[in-house]
Amino acid sequence: MSEFLNYVYVAVGVVLSFGAAVFVHEYGHYWMARRRGLRVEAFAIGFGPKAYGWVRDGIEYSVRWIPAGGFVKLPQMITSEALEGTRTPEDQALPPVSPWSKILVAFAGPFMNVVFAFVIAAVIYFVGLPRLVNPSIIGYVEPDSEEAKLGIREGDRIVEVNGKPADSWHEVQMTTVLALTKVIPVVIERDGVRTTYQLTAKESPTFGWKVLNLDPRDHPEIMRVLPKLPGEAAGLKVKDEILSFGGVPVASREKLIELIRSRPNQATEIVVQRGPEKLALTVTPAADPTTKKGFMGVELGFNSKNVYAVQKPGPTPLDQVMDVWDKTIATLSALLHTKQTGVGMKDLSGPIGIFQILAGYFNTDYRLALSFLVLLNINLAIINLFPVPVLDGGHILMALIERIRRRPLSVKFMEYTTTAFAVLLISFLLYISFHDIKRFSLIKSWQGGSVVEESESKTQPAPAPAPAKP
Repeated sequence: MSEFLNYVYVAVGVVLSFGAAVFVHEYGHYWMARRRGLRVEAFAIGFGPKAYGWVRDGIEYSVRWIPAGGFVKLPQMITSEALEGTRTPEDQALPPVSPWSKILVAFAGPFMNVVFAFVIAAVIYFVGLPRLVNPSIIGYVEPDSEEAKLGIREGDRIVEVNGKPADSWHEVQMTTVLALTKVIPVVIERDGVRTTYQLTAKESPTFGWKVLNLDPRDHPEIMRVLPKLPGEAAGLKVKDEILSFGGVPVASREKLIELIRSRPNQATEIVVQRGPEKLALTVTPAADPTTKKGFMGVELGFNSKNVYAVQKPGPTPLDQVMDVWDKTIATLSALLHTKQTGVGMKDLSGPIGIFQILAGYFNTDYRLALSFLVLLNINLAIINLFPVPVLDGGHILMALIERIRRRPLSVKFMEYTTTAFAVLLISFLLYISFHDIKRFSLIKSWQGGSVVEESESKTQPAPAPAPAKP
């Protein structure tokens, strides 16, 4: 029963928080339109068929089934007709609106998102913010690799990447991904002594991003046991944490894979942690007919659970917003330099990805979800200000052109342009949503971490690494 209630709590939290971001944005348009005397025909949260609606003072208010946005229907601005219908003769008879009014109405939506972000950030300042405390300790260095030849060893700790502090593996990974070069300065600490290395990042075969050729120190965890293969025969089970193989302690997934491959057809002791029990089992890796290397037939991930410590009071609202701004600029720069970073449009998150991330954060601690909402609102403001028709920035651009020309743009031109870009926008949302589905499992994203009430250093939540099959 408690698990079901938790799912309900997470689901309600995700819908309400995402809906709040959309609501404040659209309310900004609505409020300013009423202030400037524009006709408002509809105010909707979501797209598609109506789930619930009512009419008041001639305005249709509604909640719709597709929670991927919202709209305020303003026939004098041609805002939502491309998505919700065409202009009627009555609309066409409405008096024209000044360019200044159009600019104010269009700008009010993103402005409200920024205001909302500061309000949430102020709440976080008082209730505190959980920070990851998982240290970025190296668990495996590939033998004969350049990193090993440079003297980097298991147990060393990465403290800085590309000039930026790194207190967790997530910060190591994100800074590496966003770097505009493959050769990255990395500061590594051993026994209090720090050394700077120029490391060459490699391309991740899973995501296509740049990653360092170094791995975290975590015991591998079995994510899946394939039927009728050695792992199943040995009695291995999902969520078993592998501590040693053949008497060798295992501190990384890659080390375990190396050990398994070295022992085809050899009975080997494997020690696992299963809940509170430590079990010693015997497994005989089968030999791959092509490579002659051993394999067990299990899918491996990492057992690491995110551990957070609460910074209280939290960062100031300005610090939180500026941190989001810096990350947004870094992400945009990575997208513009996709050849150097490997980051592309497919790596952005749409509504599905946002729901999954929010679900994971709500399942861990509501304050993490609030922090993500600061990022979400700032990003909604920035994206909506892009000078693209159908977005707020496009309306501002058209209004400025109208002001310079001293006469309105052609209604047909605006409708055709808005419709064309609306189709492109919907296609783009479908594209990134497809990759959201490929990239994440909603159930796995609900697996959170533990939070302790104490002050710690700054870090950010980390995504689970991709599984491997030995």
